[in-house]
Amino acid sequence: MDPQVSGPEVHYYMIRGGKDKTNITVWESGTIGEAKEYIKTYGHYHVGNISETYTVLQGAGILLLQKRKVGGDGQPIDNEIESFEALSVKAGDKIFIEPEIGHLMVNVGKTWLVTSDDSPVYPDDVDPVGLPGHADYEVVKKLGGFAYFVVEKDDVPTLVKNPKYKSVPEAQIKA
Repeated sequence: MDPQVSGPEVHYYMIRGGKDKTNITVWESGTIGEAKEYIKTYGHYHVGNISETYTVLQGAGILLLQKRKVGGDGQPIDNEIESFEALSVKAGDKIFIEPEIGHLMVNVGKTWLVTSDDSPVYPDDVDPVGLPGHADYEVVKKLGGFAYFVVEKDDVPTLVKNPKYKSVPEAQIKA
C-alpha cells in the first residue's frame, strides 16, 4: 500500500519443490505501516494456461483472486478488473485457482501462515531462486498491488481499494 514503510526484512519464505514435490510458502505474521497492511505475497498472474491448487497447512489468511477485463484486441486490461474475490482460508482448506486469475495470499493470523502449492516451478528455470518464468509479477508491481489491499481496522481484516485501478467491482471478504 505504501512502498515507503518499513517492515520485516523478509515477509515470506518459499521452498520450491521442483517436478516431484510441492512448493511450501511460510508468511510472517503482523502488519506494516500506519494503514496496518497485513503481510502478503507479491501476487501474480500465470503466463499461459496454468492452474494451481493451494493447500493451507497452518494459520489463517485471505486469498485475493482477480480477473482482468479483456479489450477488443483480446488482450487483458491491467487496471480494469472484471471479477474480484477475497476468500478467508484456514488450515485444511484447498483452493483451486483457474488460469488467468491473478492471486495473492495475505496472512491475517497471529501465527505463521503455511501453504503448499503445485505451481510448476522447476530448478532448471532461468533463475530458480528468483521470480519464476511461468508467472507475471510486473503487472501487479506497476499498479502497486492488487485491486484491494487488506488492512487491520478495529482488529478486523478490511478491504481498501487500490486507487491505481480504473474499474474494480465492489468486494467483501467471504468466509
